Amino acid sequence: MSKLEKPRVGTLRPTQLMHTYGIGAIVDLPRISVIVTGLEDWPSQPPYTQEIDEDRLKQAVRYIHPDVKRLLSPPQDQSGNRSIDPFSEEAQIGVPVATFPRWMVCPECRLLAPIGSKLFKLKPNFYYPERTAYQHEGCPRSRTGKSPDVVPARFMVACENGHLDDFPWEAYVHRGEVCEKPLLRLIEFGPSGEARDLEVRCESCGKKRRLSQAFGQENRNKMPICKGRRPQLRDFDPDECELHMRPIILGASNTWFSVIQNIIAIPVGKNKLEQLINDSWSKFGKVQSKDQLQLLREIGQLGGLSVFSNKDIWEGIKEKRKKDEGELPDEGPPDLKSPEWEIFTNPDPNINSPDFQLREVNVPSKYSGKIKTVVLVERLREVRAMLGFTRVDAAGELTDPDLGEVTNIAPISRKSPTWVPANEVRGEGIFIQFDEDEIQAWLSKEAVKQRADDFFIAHKKWRKARMIEPAEEGFPGMRYVFLHTFSHSLMRQLSLECGYSSASIRERIYSHPGDGDYPAMAGALIYTAAPDSEGTLGGLVSLGETETLEKHISQAVEDAHLCSSDPLCAENPPSMRGQTLHAAACHSCLFAPETACERGNKYLDRSVLVPTVEIEEIAFFG
Repeated sequence: MSKLEKPRVGTLRPTQLMHTYGIGAIVDLPRISVIVTGLEDWPSQPPYTQEIDEDRLKQAVRYIHPDVKRLLSPPQDQSGNRSIDPFSEEAQIGVPVATFPRWMVCPECRLLAPIGSKLFKLKPNFYYPERTAYQHEGCPRSRTGKSPDVVPARFMVACENGHLDDFPWEAYVHRGEVCEKPLLRLIEFGPSGEARDLEVRCESCGKKRRLSQAFGQENRNKMPICKGRRPQLRDFDPDECELHMRPIILGASNTWFSVIQNIIAIPVGKNKLEQLINDSWSKFGKVQSKDQLQLLREIGQLGGLSVFSNKDIWEGIKEKRKKDEGELPDEGPPDLKSPEWEIFTNPDPNINSPDFQLREVNVPSKYSGKIKTVVLVERLREVRAMLGFTRVDAAGELTDPDLGEVTNIAPISRKSPTWVPANEVRGEGIFIQFDEDEIQAWLSKEAVKQRADDFFIAHKKWRKARMIEPAEEGFPGMRYVFLHTFSHSLMRQLSLECGYSSASIRERIYSHPGDGDYPAMAGALIYTAAPDSEGTLGGLVSLGETETLEKHISQAVEDAHLCSSDPLCAENPPSMRGQTLHAAACHSCLFAPETACERGNKYLDRSVLVPTVEIEEIAFFG
């Protein structure tokens, strides 16, 4: 395929390729709609993409994709502010996409046809990519005499297994019968654009049908069986799909949900030499001899390793290489949070680095009996990797991030991937550790145990309603409910003071009762991060100083007493019908944006923090 057949059609930010428009997602551009294709089509060589070092995240990714060896940043334009020749090789660097949906509608004559019919022709604009469009040449009803730009058909079909396909227009209007020369038009009968006002007609045989007959649960079984199409990979699933197609509208929020694994990068080396090698493994992993180390030393590329001899550095590289080659996924998901917990609860200034800096401060005196440790994370690096995606149901609704459960994840490559897209962001945060004795004393209260039973019943009914088996597994317990609720309450308060929006502040909950393999954990990291190489500017950390933090915790606890939706909010128990997994919580008091919450606003209850107008016996800060 020539360069002229692969025009650039738009631009995206690197972070959007992870969370909004990743592989399998549809990008609705001004005049065309495209789908981001699989990893086989992506450029994976420098300088347009860079390898990201993070061994702990690689281990987690290998639990899902065993053959992954590298984490790579999405390809980026290297031109900066300079203009580039749109016909050059450099202009071809980017994320590959394919036109989808492939059925188009002419806004003048209402002709409905696929691109393969050759009734529509692509008109690329190399100097203004956003103007690239398909046109209906020779449209008989053109009011200007020019070829009008056609628009994508707004209806597609999808299923819960991650498959996506064009709406079966011909089969739908003919009700499964065969028409020798179908000529379809999509007619609008009203200004709403809703399915009940749209009718598809075949001018060849006269058949017609309203789109409203495809929507609704009662019509789901009348739709054809899914063909298992995977347009992002340009193939069909080798495993047959048994689900009925489900109509979905172009631009619908449930068309694509990313499945992301993230970790906080922490020092993992046993000594300074090992840590420095780990931090720069993308460079030192390519070293094949001590002579190459000498060359790096002479040109000043060893950085902090320059204080060590070439022999020691070379031995460290070989040890790292042996470790990577022998690294295999465990029987279960890797433990990502326990190592972070150990670092945060035992802050050591000697392990601080440009990307990781901890500073312990005094616990606010008012909460000295409840809170054990407060650590300011003045610098942190978060690394995120894309594992796949889901359709129809969000992965966050059907998975437990701590248990590593993944439901109906759609593939991002035709074969087992050897690399996955990743990005790193830098920022700051506040880590709060609660006193384990206080947590245990609170959990032992009869009223708390009764509330735990109610949550557990709701948990089982919620999972059964979504056909997640076994329904009894995955319940995080009241320890998590308390920590999660406290985190949300404090995040709302901090966002009012630090200047960051509520969507840019995130949480990472550390909750575990403790056993032989895992330490008892009861804490939360509230942090923010940005893709800029310098990260954030300290606005959040400044609120973690002892006196300031005491004021904000007090205000967060005080605000939790009442909600503007009370008494309805406070009277809301854990759902016994499997609809929700929260109690006294709503958008007016505790709910956070989906970018901020790690559990989709589940397992929240104001009653576990403070007395409410409904319940007083289970308040931790009573």
